Amino acid sequence: MSFRLSLFPAFLLAAVAACSQPSKREKQEAAADNPSQTVTTPAGQAVPLPAPYTSKSVRNFVKVTGWPAGKTPTAPAGFTVTEYAASLEHPRWVYVAPNGDVLVAESATVPKSLPMKAVAKLGLDKSKTLRSESPNRITLFRDGDGDGRPERREVFLSGLNQPLGMLVLGSYFYVANTDGVLRFPYQAGATKISGEGQKILELPAGGYNNHWTRNLLAAPDGQKIYVSVGSASNVMEHGAKEEIRRANILQINPDGTGEKIFASGLRNPVGMDWAPGTTTLWTAVNERDELGDELVPDYLTSVREGGFYGWPYAYFGPNEDPRRKGEKPELVQKTLVPEVPLGAHTASLGLAFYNQKAFPAKYHGGAFIGQHGSWNRAAFSGYKVVFVPFKNGQPSGPPEDFLTGFLVGNGDDAYGRPVGVATLPDGSLLVADDAGNKVWRVSAAK
Repeated sequence: MSFRLSLFPAFLLAAVAACSQPSKREKQEAAADNPSQTVTTPAGQAVPLPAPYTSKSVRNFVKVTGWPAGKTPTAPAGFTVTEYAASLEHPRWVYVAPNGDVLVAESATVPKSLPMKAVAKLGLDKSKTLRSESPNRITLFRDGDGDGRPERREVFLSGLNQPLGMLVLGSYFYVANTDGVLRFPYQAGATKISGEGQKILELPAGGYNNHWTRNLLAAPDGQKIYVSVGSASNVMEHGAKEEIRRANILQINPDGTGEKIFASGLRNPVGMDWAPGTTTLWTAVNERDELGDELVPDYLTSVREGGFYGWPYAYFGPNEDPRRKGEKPELVQKTLVPEVPLGAHTASLGLAFYNQKAFPAKYHGGAFIGQHGSWNRAAFSGYKVVFVPFKNGQPSGPPEDFLTGFLVGNGDDAYGRPVGVATLPDGSLLVADDAGNKVWRVSAAK
């Protein structure tokens, strides 16, 4: 039976009222201040940016039907797509441990702690709300014989709080809950963690509004950990106090000390990875809403230490957001232009550089990005995995479709929604489908 899984983003948006809709005059002034233009990225790509409010801001939520038996997403010729794991509950993120075990964070927007009085107040369907509670666990898969089909499945860790990012570093396993980073003693090959975790870093929790996910990435030398924290709002409509330590990538020591803001102005940086052969950090950023169909493009960007990327005052370089007009001109002017636009409202979240050799040469060193899909656009965008080619550690071309077929024809239905992506040691690619409740494996045909 199908149901409108995307009800939950809809009610979250309703629960935290966005900025009041601008008047016709305010829209005209915004367009005059920010006319249509073309921005050139550091990678040399020309990006057209229409004036704000060129098109009406709409709410357009997909209906998730689930995957029919035997149907899979579609990859380019020369690739095979198979079901790696099924019967999961909101598998949102994938992490491959150093020993090759695959860890899947099962986590959803609605935490188990959502009070039923809040459900009633928001006018939600109780049965559907319960069906989308966050499972709050990490499941382990082990493929002992290397045939691409895991023989072992175990609950690795449970009792978490909307987990996403995972990391093995030294003798510890780290997990990023929405409200903080935990670490647990870990032995290579362990199939379950039963000890009590230590909370090494408190984080502002996602609550019931926006951007509850927190991701983790170790520095190449293992001396630092990077923690991504999205904003609590669209464009700071709840006030600056709600955004303390948000819309940032934080840097900490492995024991949780030494926190500093590594980069800021990133509305919702989720996927993080290092470009192969470099020490350059990259992130996929989910940008803001309600400026029209084509604003603002999500993007892939290198991350400079101390860099400011615009949120909430500017977008895609020093282009002032009309809803924060005149507030921080000095920050508007210092806003960095990202390297790769990924389309407006695509919800670009997952990121994994291809550091193996099994795929054809054009994919070596490039980036795969999981696009969860739009809600604030008249025509759906995203709902696929795209690939960005790289050469010598820099983007060498625009994004191209890699894994598609998540949308059902041209209608308003979807079989699933891709999020996290990860590369296996055998060179195949895993894709977490948190609405289809599966993990897909894409391999090069032999």
